[in-house]
Amino acid sequence: MYYIVFGYNMENKITQLRKGILELAILGALSRGRHYGYSLVKTISGTSDIDLTEGTIYPILGRLAKEGLVQTEWVESSQGPPRKYYTLTVKGEEAYRILGEEFRKLAAIVDNARRASAPDDESADHQVLSVTKETNNG
Repeated sequence: MYYIVFGYNMENKITQLRKGILELAILGALSRGRHYGYSLVKTISGTSDIDLTEGTIYPILGRLAKEGLVQTEWVESSQGPPRKYYTLTVKGEEAYRILGEEFRKLAAIVDNARRASAPDDESADHQVLSVTKETNNG
């Protein structure tokens, strides 16, 4: 789906926002127990209409593993081939705690901004600054 706002493509902004939040969501899900890729997709997306696939999750899991935030373990499955399970490391638990606190602060900023009323410009003392651009045509 493409979001165009006044001629501006919002896809890149949405992608960047999702990357950070999905990483935090994965850490959050893993803070409650081990998961394999598809179970993470189901846990994180829940009943929402977010288009989330294993193809989105696996690159993030790979990056988290490289950073030492998650560890992996292959587990035999009675329903098919072995599954690769992911669990948080101690470092991952600490990262989740810190990032979760920061996320709550940022969410509060967004919520405060949305709820705040605009200042009453008529009662505010303010000055208008006029700026013009001079050109040298010859």
